[in-house]
Amino acid sequence: MNDFYLWFSTGLEHIADWKGYDHILFILALCGMYGLREWKQLLILVTAFTLGHSLTLALSVLDILKVRSAVIEFLIPVTIVLTCTINLIDLKKTSKHGFQVRYLAALFFGLIHGMGFSFLLKSLLGKEENIVPPLFAFNVGLEAGQLLIVAAVVLLSWLAGALIHIPEKDKNFFLSSAVFGIAFVMMLERVPL
Repeated sequence: MNDFYLWFSTGLEHIADWKGYDHILFILALCGMYGLREWKQLLILVTAFTLGHSLTLALSVLDILKVRSAVIEFLIPVTIVLTCTINLIDLKKTSKHGFQVRYLAALFFGLIHGMGFSFLLKSLLGKEENIVPPLFAFNVGLEAGQLLIVAAVVLLSWLAGALIHIPEKDKNFFLSSAVFGIAFVMMLERVPL
């Protein structure tokens, strides 16, 4: 049980680390189109992201999948920019369409983000004989951290609507635009040479 808690807390700390804010930005981008009433859809998207993330994290740690870290570090902000772009395009429509597209995008983008974590996790795992328990605990901790971020964003969004009377469309536009801007600069800084 101690090992589970160690790896769980490592996953939780990793998502909460402001130095790795690109992961937090992606979670914020996923939140960019959903409010309190749509919490189930948002939960499904975050879990799809985690599933993709877990798969490539395992494949990378096992040395089955190898991609240059510079390419992955560039692609991570690209996934954030694309998610925000999907949000901003969807805001122009009278109703939200394409949940399947969002689901597949979250799953696919999770694959990319998982490769980004693999470099850190490989060094933490060292010469572990069985990586399944630590990998599972790490991912559960990561998912718990993501869900805490989602809960905070949804709560703040709800408060902004209830107390300040900001329309949901405006909140979504602001969040998606702000995250887009930060991720776009990050993407330009990480262009692999």
